[in-house]
Amino acid sequence: MAHMDILIMIICCSILLGFLVFIHEGGHYLASRAFGVRVSEFMLGFPGPSLSFKRGETRFGVTCVPLGGYAKVCGMEPGEMSPHLQPVLAAMYARGTANLEDIMEDCDLSEEDALFALDELVEWGSLTGPRKKDPYNTYRVAEAAAPSARKARKLQAAGKPVPVAYAEGQARPVDDPEALFQSEYRQQYRSLPFWKRTVILLAGVAVNLVFALLAFVVIYSVLGIDYQLPSGEVQHVTLNPLQACAAGVSYIGMVVQAVVGLFNPATAAEVVSGSTSVVGIAVMSKTAFEQGLVNVLALSAMLSTSLGIMNLLPIPPLDGGRFVVEVVQKITRRNASANVMGYLSLAGMILFMGFFAIMLNQDIQRFIFGNWG
Repeated sequence: MAHMDILIMIICCSILLGFLVFIHEGGHYLASRAFGVRVSEFMLGFPGPSLSFKRGETRFGVTCVPLGGYAKVCGMEPGEMSPHLQPVLAAMYARGTANLEDIMEDCDLSEEDALFALDELVEWGSLTGPRKKDPYNTYRVAEAAAPSARKARKLQAAGKPVPVAYAEGQARPVDDPEALFQSEYRQQYRSLPFWKRTVILLAGVAVNLVFALLAFVVIYSVLGIDYQLPSGEVQHVTLNPLQACAAGVSYIGMVVQAVVGLFNPATAAEVVSGSTSVVGIAVMSKTAFEQGLVNVLALSAMLSTSLGIMNLLPIPPLDGGRFVVEVVQKITRRNASANVMGYLSLAGMILFMGFFAIMLNQDIQRFIFGNWG
């Protein structure tokens, strides 16, 4: 195949998957912000070098590998909180910029306790961590942007103080360490009740499925489809929105049934053989763009459904896996440790890498023989 065709496939696939990941992570982002939770990063692509800009407390951007994406919701770190967060946060605010040794001395902490507390506050978005060019483990208080003029007027009208803007690493007054800590804690995922955490975890899946249903409505009710009659005559048909939604729900049900089949030894091999990797998606994306809007929307709806349902699998680090962990924590009233979450995530990644390797091999064989039917 010509190099230009391969390039076009990559571009079409990146556009399609990038959009679907964008709306998925956008669901997590919007749900988090609706509950007052800080989101420090919203990136399209795997973690790595990026082109980005900062708006408010969130950095938005595209990484060098624009497949996948993530919304970094603050306070999702596993395990119990450090008991030293309040004094460490107050000490950092008083200094603005401090080395690990400074915090150990100010708070009378061991190196391990100080490091654990500082790194947790970095996860909270309250601090920024050490940089490569720093000669020591240097931490900085995160930038505090001034509120918009409209929000400032609302605060003034309500008789509330208007927050002052501070540059990153700039010292700032600490009148009440407890109030400061509570203000930061309320912006964390871990501070929310169970039902709000559930909404944040499942918001991405919900957005993917809603988009798929809307796409089916547009295809069947607005654009219409060509239907071949038994006589061979082609007729253009449109359905009413309820019929279109029913068709979408039916397709979602088929995908759910296929995904459930992964856990049945009798059907797992058949499901995997009928699946495709990013290579197959790239080929299908190029074909869909060549065939027009209806095909692009249809493929988008199918991929969005698959992305949403696959994320419901009860395997960390997928949304479904995180949800199962939340349920277990709610029942046992104990937080899963970082080690447990690490092992579960590693096992999940190994499982998915195995599925990916099998599907990639299938797609390469199909690609070589040109059998994409």
